[in-house]
Amino acid sequence: MKDFARLFTKLDQTTRTSEKTSALTEFFREAPEADRLWAVALFSGRRPKRAVTTTLLREWAAERAGIPLWLFEESYPIVGDLAETIALILPSPAAPEDRELAEWIGVVKGLAEKEAEDRKHAVLEAWDHLEPTERFLFNKLITGGFRIGISRKLMTRALAEATGVDEAAMALRLMGKWQPEDTSWDQLTAEEDASEDDSRPYPFCLASPLEAEAASLGDPADWLAEWKWDGIRGQLILRGGTHHLWSRGEELITDRFPEFARTPDFLPPGTVLDGEILAWKDGSPLPFAQLQPRIGRKTVPKKLLTEAPVRMLAYDLLEHEGADIRALPLSERRARLESLLSGLPEDAAVMPSPLLDETDWPALAARRESARELRSEGLMLKHRDSAYRDGRKRGDWWKWKLDPLSVDAVMIYAQQGHGRRANLFTDFTFAVKDGNGLVPFTKAYSGLTDAEFDEITRWVKRNTQQRFGPVRQVTPELVFEIAFEGIQESARHKSGIALRFPRMARWRRDKPVDEIDTLDGLKSLLAAYG
Repeated sequence: MKDFARLFTKLDQTTRTSEKTSALTEFFREAPEADRLWAVALFSGRRPKRAVTTTLLREWAAERAGIPLWLFEESYPIVGDLAETIALILPSPAAPEDRELAEWIGVVKGLAEKEAEDRKHAVLEAWDHLEPTERFLFNKLITGGFRIGISRKLMTRALAEATGVDEAAMALRLMGKWQPEDTSWDQLTAEEDASEDDSRPYPFCLASPLEAEAASLGDPADWLAEWKWDGIRGQLILRGGTHHLWSRGEELITDRFPEFARTPDFLPPGTVLDGEILAWKDGSPLPFAQLQPRIGRKTVPKKLLTEAPVRMLAYDLLEHEGADIRALPLSERRARLESLLSGLPEDAAVMPSPLLDETDWPALAARRESARELRSEGLMLKHRDSAYRDGRKRGDWWKWKLDPLSVDAVMIYAQQGHGRRANLFTDFTFAVKDGNGLVPFTKAYSGLTDAEFDEITRWVKRNTQQRFGPVRQVTPELVFEIAFEGIQESARHKSGIALRFPRMARWRRDKPVDEIDTLDGLKSLLAAYG
């Protein structure tokens, strides 16, 4: 655990990619095998499930520190992170021990099986054996919230350097359902694996935002253009007589979309499709809000299947007749895809995402303007000669999204941020006019500079009207332009409206509160784009 804590400190104290890669490479070469496996698992999102509620951890930490719970609760929003707050307030460890990371994870996994009092005893005992940074990491593991700012690609590069395995092959090895308990280091890092499971997906190829003029990409004949759908990116895998569905976040979501159970009846084994999963009815996509209830469910009720059936609009073919064809040019992969999916019945639940046939940039730009009418976010532009690569290779695939929708709103509540922004007010609630009053309609916490957050923090402290725990009600005076990608009805919000990906586009210092947008204006946007 001490070695893992030192690795975390090195990663946390630098922004240089080369230094992070070097630290990871060293750990993957020298740490015990079980610790290496668990480090890879943690950095790739395979975290132990939450073993103790945060409420109990707060109570136990306050008790062990000998402070009242209210003082802990006052400290938490200042620090901005529960695991760190606990690590800071606890007394020095009574009996520090140097156990391996894998052993401590075993302690965490064993908590779920213990009775309440035994669980408390095990956690308090662990805190007595861990130094502050180790405690912080242990607390992260207990809460199931272990996240460190390491990209999958950076970790893969370090693993490739540590093992001598090709980086692309390593990226593929890390995909799928493997777990540290039933995988050896040799199995995980081997370039070829005879026991490879049939469900394993490929690393997703990602696009970059197009910020320049589309004409800067050169001859439009070199590019394939298609709609950028607003759904769930997924890979549908047909191997071994069955099917598996993976999300881009590497979550196996097969059971949430039973519509694909019949797909193996129409497509051959050895087929892997990349595409967008959409709620689809009467030949067109439904709003994302009707797809969203599927995301958190383990089983899907019949009513939801009837109201919002899904389809995959496939835009790439990664495996054909059991062969990995990702290295082929996109134009050839696309031709094979269209041939494979040609004439499939509706029961197959799969169809090709249509290509656009405009032949010049002005015509494509004009077509792009109609995207919201199709519940699309804009266009995707993909070079005809591009391979399907691991991650993002700038220049091959572009997202040519529509400009976001926006409204002007006033801040009415403020809350401090987390991590490095724990001492700043960065999380805000915004309202629009409703008659003579204000109605809250969204929250946002990104889009401004550190200098602007610092200025707003000083203003919030001077203009607080009431406090509700960590939340402050402020004078409704600061106006912001709120940008967002979509708008939908929501019974959970007082306004009856929810926004997709809201953020602060700019601080409207030039606009008074009486000129902000209205709830009726939001409803008009909902009618047009919801």
